[in-house]
Amino acid sequence: MTDTPDSGRAVSGTLRLSYGCATDRGLRRELNEDSLLASEPIFAVADGMGGHEAGEIASGVCIRTLERSMRGTRTSEFSAEDLEQLIQEADAQIRSETGGKAGTTLSGVVVVQDAGGPSWLFFNVGDSRTYRLNGNRFGQISVDHSEVQELVELGEITAAEAQTHPRRHVVTRALGTGDDAEADYWLMPVRTGDRILICSDGLTGEVSDDGIYDVLSTVPDPQVATEALIEATLRSGARDNVTVIVLDAVIDEPADPAGDVSAGRGGATVVDPSFLPLPGTPRRIMIEADRPPA
Repeated sequence: MTDTPDSGRAVSGTLRLSYGCATDRGLRRELNEDSLLASEPIFAVADGMGGHEAGEIASGVCIRTLERSMRGTRTSEFSAEDLEQLIQEADAQIRSETGGKAGTTLSGVVVVQDAGGPSWLFFNVGDSRTYRLNGNRFGQISVDHSEVQELVELGEITAAEAQTHPRRHVVTRALGTGDDAEADYWLMPVRTGDRILICSDGLTGEVSDDGIYDVLSTVPDPQVATEALIEATLRSGARDNVTVIVLDAVIDEPADPAGDVSAGRGGATVVDPSFLPLPGTPRRIMIEADRPPA
């Protein structure tokens, strides 16, 4: 991995999203408590927690709430404030259905329009992660809400020590439980060659960032890359559930008016440049042209 400037330019043609997704319960867990959503314009991974079946309920409620509200969204009224409200609704719904005894992390991205072009609106609660690869530049976009991340930021442990710390799985924010369910947001322009990875900590707990980069940078098909990351997790022991979404920005110049529409895994659909403008932002959003890699 290197810290060189992005090779991609701002999108000027028609943007298509090509993506793959997969989930596996791993080799140690009886149930898969992860849930995922891969349906334009939103892509998200939720990692449930709270004991037998409860985590599965929390992550499922979260994803269904987002999916129901976002289904068919191509209106000019949708904004970042709407996303913030949806996440708050998911938090409230989980608390209602589980009595605050189960929770879930949530990480992902929505494609929006900003300053006349498509942008990634990233969001995160907990320690599921979102990464971005462009050319030789690769790094984590989201910031973990976890005890070990706080220790790293305080300088008490190193990032390498955090990987094996006994409290590495303790999160400080979650939806549906606890006192802090606040999401973080980042807004970045879509650039040619962007590849986005969204995953639960079942991947990052078993495969290093270097290992993830090796797959993302050498396997061009997003579905095949997704499955390769799952396989790498299984080879490393897969002590937790693992869920992966790989999302590519594909630029068509000139635009193909017919598009390429496909549903489900490995789908690719046209992003209409007229939908999802971003007239305003939640008070906590960070507007960044390019967040440096971790």
